[in-house]
Parts: sequence; structure tokens; C-alpha cells
Amino acid sequence: MQDILDRNRVTIKGNTGPTMIYAHGFGCNQAMWQQITSEFGDYRQVLFDYTGSGAGGVPFDARRYSSLDGYVQDLLDVCDALGLSEGVRFVGHSVSCSIGLLASIARPALFERMVMIGPSPCFLNCPPDYYGGFEREDLAGLLDMMEQNYVGWAQYLAPIVAGAEQAHATGAQLATSFCSTDPLAAKTFARATFFADNRADLAAVTVPSLLLQHRRDALAPLTVGDYLHAHLANSRLQVLDVSGHCAHMSHPDLVVAAMRRYLSLAPASLVTQPR
Repeated sequence: MQDILDRNRVTIKGNTGPTMIYAHGFGCNQAMWQQITSEFGDYRQVLFDYTGSGAGGVPFDARRYSSLDGYVQDLLDVCDALGLSEGVRFVGHSVSCSIGLLASIARPALFERMVMIGPSPCFLNCPPDYYGGFEREDLAGLLDMMEQNYVGWAQYLAPIVAGAEQAHATGAQLATSFCSTDPLAAKTFARATFFADNRADLAAVTVPSLLLQHRRDALAPLTVGDYLHAHLANSRLQVLDVSGHCAHMSHPDLVVAAMRRYLSLAPASLVTQPR
């Protein structure tokens, strides 16, 4: 099991309280959670990097990670290596929300509840019933940019993800993270992220969830949050009045407050009528 802990650079903060595990988004790493973890010292907090994310040096199998299933397995591997089997509070950002949902379908008893920041089950527009924010050719162009000019792609995408109001500080941190990721791993994760469509999986999710949507988000418009809330049983939707796609970095106080309210709720109150 130590090889998994090393492979995914598992970090544990605290030894008491319920277990909370954080899963970062595409192009990011566990350092993005530092402003959140500092406020939850009453939890045993688990952080990790997906294989290929963060600093280099870890062997990367592009075939395993060509779909989100490989990242789901990373999450489950980390939980198994730590002996976690129930009661876990999952906190995910962006594509990790879908990864967490898929993991919860595979192991429904593992998670007690989930917090999802900027979730999207599908980034593509699929008219007439779903608007994910991107046309297929837009995403193909983004991947072509990665192939032709990786650093330029990182500097282009980072301020979009950060949001105009946070383009300087948060955008700089994102750009640094993007550039520190191995290009092969980043390109593989990008394809798996932006071309995934997990809408059909939502009906199988039973674990309660809090959906934290950004009001002005170029990657996940408000219609995505509405769609998820309508199709996820036991879900609660809260729209944060912020710009960008990473409120846990740009507005951690709002995310912490929303998480505290949700985590304080009794488990029985999280169950709603099936949708």
C-alpha cells in the first residue's frame, strides 16, 4: 500500500475527527486546497495528487488514464491504502466532482456525503436538452493548442479558469501548476476531462451532495448546476456570487462557510425525495 501513498503523494492532516478527502481538478494539485484545509482542523484531512499531476517523477500510463476510470481508480486506491471503507466526506473540484460521483457508484458505502465545487457532468453542448458551455470544435482547438504550444496554452487558460477578477494572483498559481505538470499527463487528463459525458451516470448516484456553482463561470455555466440538481437525488445547489471556476482558491471564505453549513447537517436531513 505504501507504493500507492507514494505514487499519489498522499498527505494527511490531523488524526482525529471524521475523514475528509480532497480531490483536485484538471491541471491542479493538492496545494490548491491549502486555504480550505487550514479551516478544518477538526477533521482528519486526506490530500493526494492524481498520477501524473503535480511535480514530475511518477511513471504515467496514458492508456490507464485515457478515461476518467483511471482517476476513479486512483481515488479508490488511496482510500483502500488508508483503510477507509465508510463515512468519508468527499470534496472535489471540477472534473473531480464527476470522478467522485463515479467512485460513489462503485462504492456507495464509502462516502457519507460529497461537496462538489464547479461540477460539470459534460463540458460539451448537447442541444436541445443540455448546454455544457463548449462546442466540440472549441475543445478540439484547445487540445491542438496544447500540442503546439504547451506553455502558451497554460498562460491562455489559467486566467479563464481563475476569472477576470482573480486573473492575476489565482491565475498565476494556476499557470504555474499547469506548467509543472508533465505535458503527456496533462494532455491525457485534458482529453479525459473535456470529452467525458457522465450525464447517464447521475441516476445511479445515491450519496448526498452539495453543489457549489459559480455565478460567472466560463467552464461550467449556471445551466450545468441546474441540470445536476435536477438529476442528482439528495443534492443541494448553492450558487456562489463569484467569477471563475475555482472559488476554493479565489474565495475560500465562501466555500468554507458553505461546507461548514452542509457538514453540520444531520445525515438523515440530507436525504430528499428521488428526482
